[in-house]
Amino acid sequence: MNEGNSEMNHVEQAPKAQVQTKRSFSIIWVVPIIALLIGGWLTFKAMSEKGPVITITFETADGLEAGKTKIKFKDVVVGKVTAIDLSEDRSGVVVTVEMSRNAEAYMTDKTQFWVVRARVAAGEVSGLGTLLSGAYIGCNPSTEGAKSKHYKGLEKPPMITVGMPGSHYMLKSAELGSLDRGSPVYYRGIKVGQVVGYGFDENRDGVNIKVFVHAPFNEKVLQNTRFWNASGIDLTMDATGIKMDTQSLISIMLGGVAFDLPKNQPSLAQAEKESTFSLYTDRASIEEKTYTIKRYYKLIFDQNVRGLSPGAPVEMKGIRIGEVVDVKLEINKETQKILIPVLIMMEPERIDILVTAKGVVTNARGKKEELEETGDDQYDMARAIKNGLRAQLKTGNLLTGQLYIDVDIYPDAPPVKAELDGAYPIIPTMPTPLEQIADSVSRIVKKVEAIPFDKIGKDLQLAIKSLTATLDEFKALSGNINQEMVPKINNALSRLEEAMDGVKATLGPDSALNYNARQVTSEMALSIRSMRSLLEYLERDPQALLLGKEGDKK
Repeated sequence: MNEGNSEMNHVEQAPKAQVQTKRSFSIIWVVPIIALLIGGWLTFKAMSEKGPVITITFETADGLEAGKTKIKFKDVVVGKVTAIDLSEDRSGVVVTVEMSRNAEAYMTDKTQFWVVRARVAAGEVSGLGTLLSGAYIGCNPSTEGAKSKHYKGLEKPPMITVGMPGSHYMLKSAELGSLDRGSPVYYRGIKVGQVVGYGFDENRDGVNIKVFVHAPFNEKVLQNTRFWNASGIDLTMDATGIKMDTQSLISIMLGGVAFDLPKNQPSLAQAEKESTFSLYTDRASIEEKTYTIKRYYKLIFDQNVRGLSPGAPVEMKGIRIGEVVDVKLEINKETQKILIPVLIMMEPERIDILVTAKGVVTNARGKKEELEETGDDQYDMARAIKNGLRAQLKTGNLLTGQLYIDVDIYPDAPPVKAELDGAYPIIPTMPTPLEQIADSVSRIVKKVEAIPFDKIGKDLQLAIKSLTATLDEFKALSGNINQEMVPKINNALSRLEEAMDGVKATLGPDSALNYNARQVTSEMALSIRSMRSLLEYLERDPQALLLGKEGDKK
């Protein structure tokens, strides 16, 4: 009992247990935390170093591969292709590119992309490394322009001039010719630059050609410098012989541009960057003067103008004063007459005195009006036409049949009135010398055709018959004469001979008539001499007729 109580007391006296939660860091969490920190740091680094994502559209994905193809600038990787898909209209491919962070400043609409492959152009070989490493996308970055993420790739690589010392210039030409990107630019036979691009002008009437000239040769591009197309061979023939001019074999095959100052031209200041120049056709054309004043006139031809085309020269006395602008064909529905109006342009600055249309009022309805004199000091159009100003087609090349317009004064030309056709004064025309000869021959032929050869032939046959009959009669008459008249004629001749003998005896030198005639002649001579003496005396002394001679008075 006591033992039981003691046990119960002992139980009641035992201390009550207290449970406490101990907070401590377990080593097992170290690895996940470190992994999380590393992942976060890598994510932050990747996000901070990640560049812009852009898309580039190409016609084809030839040589491109997602995850492998690089984007390079000066052989430095600046991006990577991440995906390649077809465009929505299936006209090309859309290449998704992840650029490096450093390239973000260059993602403007002026930046260019193209696929670099092995290529031979403009006498240069490029991209041979892609034969082993595969194609890559080239980049020509630019900080100019607006930010962009969508680009249209170039099918041909441009000429990269970013960061290169030199200057860009713009050349204006009517056509591109044999020029292409990479075509060389020469200065006195030395290559100093290249063509970097081309395209149509704003009106699409001509071509703008962009060239780059390396330093220090860009200092030779002055304000009065002239560029010309150095493609091919420039062959000229004049009184001094045949001349051939070319820059190099490359320019002959692939084209080229050259520049220099015209002869006897002073050197002006250096041209500014991006200056615009005209591109001349050849070396000789840069020596020609530049004229700014243009005058337009219309010529009306009714003859064949085959060989006359726009650009053909307009000359006066063999000197070029303009060119043909347009050649048309007009048919009058009422008269069915065919006319060929030719529009020409003249440059008054080429000569000191030129026909002008100053002061002429243009009919707004486009009808022809009589052109009146303006009274200006210059040679007025109406006065020039009145004095015989005429235009004429002439052959410029016998081999090709090319024609040109010759303008000259023909004082004997028939007078015509000066007229307007719309906005253009009309210069009267004259037929060519060959046409004048042809017209004369035609008139002669018409006159010959008008001769009634049939009637003349009939009359001639009648005349021949009549003549034949007359000859027959004459033949018969001559037979009668031989038989009847000849003896009579012989008798008459005998009697005539006898008469002549009698005359000879009467008038001969020894005849009595001849002797008496000589005596009479002598006496008449003495009488004439006496009369002459008397007249001379009376001349000296006229009063002798009244008073007699002085000797008789005594």
